[in-house]
Amino acid sequence: MCLHPHPAGERGAAGPVFTVADIFRAHGPAYDHAHALPPLVARVLRDVITCRTAALGGHLDVCDHCGLEHPFYNSCRNRHCPTCQALRQARWIEERKARILPIHYFHVVFTLPDELRPVALVNPKVVLDLLFDAASRTLLDLGRDPDRLGGTLGLTAVLHTWARDMGYHPHLHCIVTGGALSADGSHWSPARGRFLFPVTVMGALFRGKFLAGLDAAWRAKKLSLAGSAADLDAPGAFEHLRDRLYRKRWVVFSKRPFGGPEQVIRYLGRYTHRVAISSGRLLDVTDDAVTFRTRGDGTVTLSPDEFIRRFLLHVLPPEFRKIRHYGILSPAGVRSLLPRARVLLGQANTPAPSEPVPDDEPWEDLLERIVGPEARLCPACKVGHLVHRGALPPIREHLPPLPPDTS
Repeated sequence: MCLHPHPAGERGAAGPVFTVADIFRAHGPAYDHAHALPPLVARVLRDVITCRTAALGGHLDVCDHCGLEHPFYNSCRNRHCPTCQALRQARWIEERKARILPIHYFHVVFTLPDELRPVALVNPKVVLDLLFDAASRTLLDLGRDPDRLGGTLGLTAVLHTWARDMGYHPHLHCIVTGGALSADGSHWSPARGRFLFPVTVMGALFRGKFLAGLDAAWRAKKLSLAGSAADLDAPGAFEHLRDRLYRKRWVVFSKRPFGGPEQVIRYLGRYTHRVAISSGRLLDVTDDAVTFRTRGDGTVTLSPDEFIRRFLLHVLPPEFRKIRHYGILSPAGVRSLLPRARVLLGQANTPAPSEPVPDDEPWEDLLERIVGPEARLCPACKVGHLVHRGALPPIREHLPPLPPDTS
């Protein structure tokens, strides 16, 4: 299937010329046919291909002033789909606004050493759960240290598994409160200085906690040493790697604090619901090459098959939570510790954290609730408003042959 740029106006002036879904539609069925994809991965491939197309059905909106007819096709709602993340992100951010405290926040990044990536690829749930556990306990333990903050801080951890070239690069972005609630709840201890904790201290503590957990998983035979990790199945190989990693310095990156709560919300909006690549980074797509931006002026060119392979590396295990909250922002802490922190920080009259927004709320309703009635303003005449005129049934015939439905 030949790929062509979308004509001006088809996706709007600000829309991308090429999309990830275009690449999947052109090359995904052949890729699926040539590879024995696990059911979950095949489902991601299928969902990206059909998202926001007539294959999923939708509804027709008509302008009540100029009569413009505008079809809106349903989303696949797959969390790995680049097309679906804006709605999920908007819902998530709306829920979190009431949990932001009037303080500065820090950004800390925990990255697994290169040597552990083959193990993570074969054992994603075990290794990525350990990444969350070791990083969160590192921050919480340092926060409780009486020589530091002496209390419970709050943090939100967001998993990314990719580098800018879509290679496998598991790391955790942690947004951490610049202070902690004392154990007795009597006072708030603000963090001092430009950085939360020394990076060398965080790196050493993170290394110890992670490797202890990995060693326990290996001894309990919960680690598979096959595939990309097969070299570690030789006698003494795993112990040698473990001991070498204990001697290696683990890098933890810490940024200066954000300017204020508004910056935290904007930052979370950028990071929480990212996938391996957005369509906005695609520069050129042909039948045999995909070129996209990496960092700065850097670019990478891959074959379509390699592009799809790298994208699918980042499919997470079923039900795996890629965003987790700890300390005063944990589910229990939000009910007990966060209200006390609010009182101490002068937010006693702030509304309680909102209940989760229903996931089945139509995106137009969510947008209207956030920005007002202008969300339904007609894009053509700018006077009338779009109103529903009926459902559009699914039509699949216009798509390429799809991977089998594994649901």
